[in-house]
Amino acid sequence: MTILPPATHGELLDALSRAGHVLLRGERAQALLETAGELPDWAGFADSWNRLERDRYMADGGRYRRRRHAVFAASAEGIEPQAHQPHWQGLDYNPLNGGIERWFEPLEPAIAGSASLRTILRCCAQVFGALAPDVAHWKIEVHQFRIEAAEGEPGQPTPEGVHRDGVDYVLVLLVRRDNIASGTTTIHSPDGQALGSFTLTAPFDAVLLDDHRVFHGVTPVQPLDPAQPAYRDVLVVTFRRSR
Repeated sequence: MTILPPATHGELLDALSRAGHVLLRGERAQALLETAGELPDWAGFADSWNRLERDRYMADGGRYRRRRHAVFAASAEGIEPQAHQPHWQGLDYNPLNGGIERWFEPLEPAIAGSASLRTILRCCAQVFGALAPDVAHWKIEVHQFRIEAAEGEPGQPTPEGVHRDGVDYVLVLLVRRDNIASGTTTIHSPDGQALGSFTLTAPFDAVLLDDHRVFHGVTPVQPLDPAQPAYRDVLVVTFRRSR
């Protein structure tokens, strides 16, 4: 597993190019984000996870996942929001919930336009754009996830199992975790070989993935104190070349 301490932007790109995945702990990830802008409204941004809607498309009947979704487009002219639209994955990428249009509730307007999200998207555009300089236009999908756990009802961060997302690049950014155990991310080669594992534990802990080169999954989360709320909040940002 490639884990970077404070390092240069070039070292990050080199590590991601070589390994197809990089773990950045909170301080390093926050510093990377702040090379693309400021995070002045982070507290309000993080608080918006308390207002996510239940995922109504869980084929396993689970009620442990809340989410919101938005689409942006990136080019040399900048990053622009797109009309609300469904999220779609083929069954080959998501055998549990794929094969249908899933219309999730949109990001709240204030969150979609927040300085924190804009900084995150600009940072991703800089990193992923440097890895694929031939791409002129990107489709960006933004997913807010809350995975909830209760006694006897573990939360499944990746109910589809170890998978790829069907995009080019992925950022998974931990916003908060409260009163949970486990939630260990595993990284695998396309032939199933384990490449590493780690747990996102602190705000801003992040992993960057080359979705063509590695698969990923996350183990179920369990409540530490069953009498209290238990959840894992992450932001997932995917970049896919649009033409």
